[in-house]
Amino acid sequence: MQGHEYILSKQIQWALNRGLSLIGSKGERGRPSYTTQLDLNLFELLEESTHLQFLEGDGKEIQGSSDSPAKMQALHSSSALGVNIFQYWQKRGLTNEIAAACGFRNKGSNYTTNIVFEKKFPIKSQFVIPPNIDVVFQSNEKTTNKVFAVECKFSEAYLSINHDGLKEKYLNESDLWIDIPAIHDLANSISPKDERFTHLHAAQLIKHILGLKKANSKNGFKLLYLWYDVLGKEGAIHRAEIEQFSKFTRNDGIHFHSMTYQELIISLANNYRLEHPEYIKYLTERYL
Repeated sequence: MQGHEYILSKQIQWALNRGLSLIGSKGERGRPSYTTQLDLNLFELLEESTHLQFLEGDGKEIQGSSDSPAKMQALHSSSALGVNIFQYWQKRGLTNEIAAACGFRNKGSNYTTNIVFEKKFPIKSQFVIPPNIDVVFQSNEKTTNKVFAVECKFSEAYLSINHDGLKEKYLNESDLWIDIPAIHDLANSISPKDERFTHLHAAQLIKHILGLKKANSKNGFKLLYLWYDVLGKEGAIHRAEIEQFSKFTRNDGIHFHSMTYQELIISLANNYRLEHPEYIKYLTERYL
């Protein structure tokens, strides 16, 4: 079974086990893999601040229509998975715990951190649409890395899509690349069409790095690639591509690392099952 189909089938079975009714991407049309209401696809309702952040984002994740559900209503939605993982800890003032689980800081750190969804990081004013980063931890403390950013991938990494590289207007802005020559070489090698990576959207990650670097300096952020692993060839290829990308970031001194959702959820279960039993049960039943 292909990776995307495996994830979708697993999520559909989870929904049916809970007695949820499902609809297609066009209501009565399309494969039934969307919940009838957004809250049925989430562990908890969207907080008011989270709702506003998604409304202001460019992905239109929660804007459905009369005949089509919102993207976040998809059982295989990456944004729904991101909300289910991160909003819980933000709501309870436990952002340091989830930041530590993601490998951003040591467990027990006492920094004040706020989580923001779909935060925009403009690269240059002439680039109309700035990168929207899925999850961002912001700190007001005087630390070396004030921003922790997370790029989240679920089923979309296993679709048969040839990713675009970067447009020439990015590649020709020499000041963007002065302190990251290895990543510049990579950007050139995957543009205009990326034939190097199958599952990893390298151009998207490079744009995130450019936006984060512009706002925080080269050493002012850490970037996590959080992805869902699948068994077989696709998962192995995905992992190898992440390691290949990591070599370029290491050569340029960019703080980039990766983790699977399965690794993160197991870590949360091992450390917080007693304190948060219903939440851990939800995550493990649905995503492991």
